Amino acid sequence: MATITLYGKPGCHLCDDARASLERVRAERSFELVEVDVSLDPLLNRRYGERIPVVALDGEDLFEYFVDEDALEVRLGRVGA
Repeated sequence: MATITLYGKPGCHLCDDARASLERVRAERSFELVEVDVSLDPLLNRRYGERIPVVALDGEDLFEYFVDEDALEVRLGRVGA
């Protein structure tokens, strides 16, 4: 099963929007969703802090700021193939 990681932090409205997009896609495609609060880790905060949310599929960063739901469904289709 694919793993989607959402890098964000509390109080981030774009992160909330990204989470909602991921949940819509998850209604159609199965994947594990892991949420990481970058504000808790200085290294992750330096890496992602100014460009959150960041969405990664199996460790590969795919999206910043927003989620392209159609593109994500295509990528998830390749993982399951």
